[in-house]
Parts: sequence; C-alpha cells; structure tokens
Amino acid sequence: MSIQDPIRQLPGAAKGNTDHSFMVGYLEALSLVERLHRLLLDVIKDEFERVGVLEINAVQALLLFNIGNNEVTAGELKSRGYYQGSNVSYNLKKLVEMGYMHHQRCEIDRRSVRVRLTEDGRKVRDVVADLFERHAEGLQSKGVLGPEGITDITGSLKRMERYWTDQIRYIY
Repeated sequence: MSIQDPIRQLPGAAKGNTDHSFMVGYLEALSLVERLHRLLLDVIKDEFERVGVLEINAVQALLLFNIGNNEVTAGELKSRGYYQGSNVSYNLKKLVEMGYMHHQRCEIDRRSVRVRLTEDGRKVRDVVADLFERHAEGLQSKGVLGPEGITDITGSLKRMERYWTDQIRYIY
C-alpha cells in the first residue's frame, strides 16, 4: 500500500481541503517517527546483546536512562515523557525485581511509590548513555547531521508535540 492510499480515505482529502503534497509529507513524517522509535529500541537491544546484558529489554533500558539520577513516581514517568509505553507498572515491577531500581512508598501519599536507580540500574543507564554519545559523535563526524540540522529537527518535533498536546486538551 502506498502513502497515497490512506490519503484517499480521509474525508478532507476527498473535498480538497488539504494540500495534497503537505498531507503526503505529514503522513510520511508520522510513519518515520514511528519507525524511528522502533529502530531506536532495536539499536538499544543490539547494544545490550553486544555487551552481554540479556535480562533487560530495550524499553526497560530506555526507562532507566531517562530516569537517570532522579527519584520519581510512576505517574511522573509518563507526565515528564520518561516513558512512552502503556505498561509502566509492569516494567517498574520487573526492574525492581531484577535489582535495577529501588522503590519506596511516598511519605506524604502512601498510595504513591517513588523509584530510583540502584547501582546496577546506573550501569545500564551508562551503557545507553555511551551508546547515544557514540551515535551523536558518528552523526556529526560522518556529516549525517550537524548542530543546525539537529536544532531544526528538534524544533519541528517540539512544535508538532505542542500542536498534538493542544488537540488533546481541546477535546476535553
């Protein structure tokens, strides 16, 4: 199926309300964001296979990386953008069981649990940080992206994030 097929199925496309080439570009960008996220998880998985850490999956490794030195609640993980999955409780439980995270009931709100990395969790975070540092150096040294390119991409994605966030808020 080509990118054109979903466009023909959209109500606005039939009426000509949307610039066709913009719509094609938008759908291509959406597809690319999704593929890049899956590819990022594959890259992380491959790195952990390379270093011989097999008990942790890429989503869990990325979660540990994003938490870093912070102490957060499960709710904060999603609201701060640290975690993109729907099963945060499952992954937190597994990471605690495997010894990568400490968890403790919040003193103020006993329903809430605060989590932070253990020494093993910090080692995993460091593996991901080293991987990302190598990638950043490679992107720049091979001329794939320079500082201006990364600034442009980040700025565009932030504007899309704000637009989508506004759309969700508008619905409710």
